[in-house]
Amino acid sequence: MSFFAVLFALLIEQFKPLQRGNPVHEALTGWMRWTGRNFDAGRDHHAWVVWVITALVPALLAWGIYAAVAHFSLLLALVWNIAVLYTTLGFRQFSHYFTDIRDAFERADEAEAGRLLSEWRHLDASELPRTELLRHIVEHSLLAAHRHVFGVFFSFVVLSSLGAGPAGAVLYRMAEFASRYWAYKNRTVGEPSNERLMLLSQRLFSAIDHMPARLTAFGFAVVGNFEEAVNSWRHNAMLWKHPNEGIILAAASGAVGVQLGGSAAPGITPDRSKTFDRGTSPDAVAADGSTLGSLPEVVHLRSIVGLVWRSVVLWVLLLALLSLANLIG
Repeated sequence: MSFFAVLFALLIEQFKPLQRGNPVHEALTGWMRWTGRNFDAGRDHHAWVVWVITALVPALLAWGIYAAVAHFSLLLALVWNIAVLYTTLGFRQFSHYFTDIRDAFERADEAEAGRLLSEWRHLDASELPRTELLRHIVEHSLLAAHRHVFGVFFSFVVLSSLGAGPAGAVLYRMAEFASRYWAYKNRTVGEPSNERLMLLSQRLFSAIDHMPARLTAFGFAVVGNFEEAVNSWRHNAMLWKHPNEGIILAAASGAVGVQLGGSAAPGITPDRSKTFDRGTSPDAVAADGSTLGSLPEVVHLRSIVGLVWRSVVLWVLLLALLSLANLIG
């Protein structure tokens, strides 16, 4: 059932994608705002209360509905899985920005590409040189692909195999959204929030994302240059502040052969890069603290798309084989 749920959800999402500002996104934002306003009084334990209500309760509700409908019909349970995956998993939730940015580069309109990146990631990219702009686009696109596709996919498959239906997909999506929402609100002027809630949301999402991030990196290595991907994973993952992000980006860098990382321009992505003074082998790091490889070019944007799609095919085929083995067994 997991294979067909993923397959149909991806196919439906390709033909009927959720548009920008869709009702699901608006509902998530409203849910985060409501839980924070009603359950957060600024103390440590309130952060836990808000996170449990925000992320865990919807996952349990998705599980409960799945169990209820599965009791009457496996077909209805499959439909419920597909519906939940359609709203939580898919390329089109972020790919419109990537496509528009790539088109802007192909028109040699770097200013428009920088504006679109700023709109997408809520950062100031107006003074980034071309190479750094491309580097940030590649990094953010890889992380978006992981969080919107692979992370949801792995979480769904694991908990679904344990009988929890789409609870894993909901938990991953809600935890990821909470970590971004509270971080954004915390740094937005005039929108004070509980910093403990932001830190807790990021810590819990990091724990939930621990295994999915490594599986995503492994998939990139298998469908790309395996030796270089593993070598970059071993030596360069510590170039990034967040370990899960570092593993994904380092593996993708080696798989495609493109430089990633490096000292970000001041004020651009302070939570993405470090000063690059530890954790790596000098022979595996470029002079500016980035991974080895070619400088980012527009052609690498197409290489990243190919890497992601090949990895999707890999994991879907593996899921199909496991499902077939389960049926035969």
